[in-house]
Amino acid sequence: MKTKVLTANRLSDGISVWLGADGQWVFSIKDAFLARHDEAVVAIEAAGKQALDDNSVVDVNVIDVEETASGPRPFRLRERIRAEGPSIDYAPVAAARVSQAA
Repeated sequence: MKTKVLTANRLSDGISVWLGADGQWVFSIKDAFLARHDEAVVAIEAAGKQALDDNSVVDVNVIDVEETASGPRPFRLRERIRAEGPSIDYAPVAAARVSQAA
């Protein structure tokens, strides 16, 4: 079985979060609880459902990760972007650069 983590977006501001070992949502995938067996996956799925029902997070997903020396790394590109940040500058930053060049 592949190692898995639980990810979601915080409802208040859309920030990507991961479920930590203490049951709290954390901001870094490096602090996420690593589910390495079926029982752990069932537990994080239940925690995610409860958090969704409590309206604290949205877009709850269990994702596959590989364990690396620098921490868990998602297999899918979408999840890597969520964990590492956007692949391009946000629009306000890009717009500021354009206005400075003019």
